[in-house]
Amino acid sequence: MPDFLRRPGLPALAYAKREGEGPTIVFLPGYGSDMEGSKAIALHAWAEAQGRAMLRFDYRGCGQSEGVFGEATLDDWRDDALDLIDGLTDGPLILVGSSMGGWLMLLIALDRPERVAALVGIAAAPDFTSWGYDDAQRAAIENDGLIAIEHPDYDAPEITTRAFLHSGQANLLLEDEIPIDCPVRLLHGQDDRDVPPSIAFRLGRALRSADVQTMLVKGGEHRLSRPGDLALLMTTVGALIETL
Repeated sequence: MPDFLRRPGLPALAYAKREGEGPTIVFLPGYGSDMEGSKAIALHAWAEAQGRAMLRFDYRGCGQSEGVFGEATLDDWRDDALDLIDGLTDGPLILVGSSMGGWLMLLIALDRPERVAALVGIAAAPDFTSWGYDDAQRAAIENDGLIAIEHPDYDAPEITTRAFLHSGQANLLLEDEIPIDCPVRLLHGQDDRDVPPSIAFRLGRALRSADVQTMLVKGGEHRLSRPGDLALLMTTVGALIETL
């Protein structure tokens, strides 16, 4: 069973935390995902085996956290992550962001530059409210308040609301320099149909940091959850820890 961060007037957030050495690894799930996904679980098991500190959690409306998914915005989920980080961790952090979590890790690094020691993006999807919808979908969101898109990897349609779209558009990053200076590693599947690999290269160029490496995984799809993909993730996180 998870623990819960209780917040007056806000949904309680489910989390799993382990103590350990070195910077705390924080896993940020993707859109509609949660802390029980294969990457989060594998990274937690690796952290346990290595004696490393780690925090994983569910945003409001996701997984075992309280709240309604369709009422949450990108700002809400960023604030959820910051509440958990500020309330449950001390010292330096390594943020590991999957898909939309890769956008959130950038926003968190901008808000907490003194604490974020390194970033690892897995199919990071910054600005996806800008490039992830065609004109018809965008019009439907504005006119109807939401759309539901069938996705081959999910049992239920993926819902996007007008409030979420507007929140995303207020947090765009790729058009300007992103003033983040810590080491960044970007893992991206060559065959990703959801987040084009070009987004990883745009992000790498936009980051101010001089220590950015983009790794394109041949045959990799969006989830990057094959055994070799997970091994690459652990190797990447471990190598970063050794340099800090």
